[in-house]
Amino acid sequence: MNAGFTCRINFSYFYRMKLVLPSKEELLEVHRAIRPYIHQTPVLSSSLLNELANAEVFFKCENFQRMGAFKMRGAQNAILSLSEAERHAGVVTHSSGNFGQAVALAARNLGVDAYIVMPSNAPAVKKAAVRQYGGRITESEPTLKAREAAAEEIQRSKGATFLHPSNQIEVIMGNATAAMELLEERPDLDYIISPIGGGGLIAGTALAAHFFGAGCAVIGGEPLEADDAWRSLRSGRIESNETTKTVADGLRTQLGDVNFPIIQNLVPEIIRVSESQIISALKLMWERMKIVVEPSSAVAFAALLSEKEKFAGKKTGVILSGGNVDLTNLPFVG
Repeated sequence: MNAGFTCRINFSYFYRMKLVLPSKEELLEVHRAIRPYIHQTPVLSSSLLNELANAEVFFKCENFQRMGAFKMRGAQNAILSLSEAERHAGVVTHSSGNFGQAVALAARNLGVDAYIVMPSNAPAVKKAAVRQYGGRITESEPTLKAREAAAEEIQRSKGATFLHPSNQIEVIMGNATAAMELLEERPDLDYIISPIGGGGLIAGTALAAHFFGAGCAVIGGEPLEADDAWRSLRSGRIESNETTKTVADGLRTQLGDVNFPIIQNLVPEIIRVSESQIISALKLMWERMKIVVEPSSAVAFAALLSEKEKFAGKKTGVILSGGNVDLTNLPFVG
């Protein structure tokens, strides 16, 4: 990495004060830095789904990414951005799912200790995956307050650096590389649709389209049952959800003060979809494309299908965020 990247760890504070986008060259450097540690995932299409959507649809398959989700990209870049002293002290995050696995694997790639706070009720299969990747699990009560307190204690006792799954610029820039690869393969895209939960993926996708697209607009897909981002764009401030009763469990989080200004400036629209639309889109991809994707991934495709007139005849990319599913609890079975 070049000398300019040694200061990236301090960018999050700067972004909170004023929206200053990273440069195209910085994003290219991030991609070069993380490339040895990630998969360049395939871009797939389906003639049947194109016909159903009345559009040319190109799926960026992050379900085939290492550890099964796009989060590998952001986690790897965040750890690469640390100084040697910071890496020596380790990293910590709290997560019940994909980001904990991503941090554990990304840290193992660089010989860094990874401390993952997980709620006591997290699925055993997810805990097993974190341990398999070398993460050191601390269990907490299943509340955000308890998880944050446990992570803060590890920061104090170990000197570990906290990594945020979506509201950290290093993570967002790593996430941007998925759409950068998509646009490298399909530079003529009119739209890219990304699921939106915590905001880290869509913010990165918007940065990629801003610098590498040719008039490519980024649209968000969000569950109607957890529509805080849709409401945030309308109100101009970060909104919360009182309930998050959606099958798209990866999208139950809310935006942060680092990614929200990027989304405000670069994402013109968010499309909300119902639970039945999410499940229908998920089933279509499993049946017709023969790929395993999680419900959060299906939200982006459901958004396209829900407003087909907007995308009719257009070349549209869809970010499939991951494929980590509980095979004992599929929403279209039963």
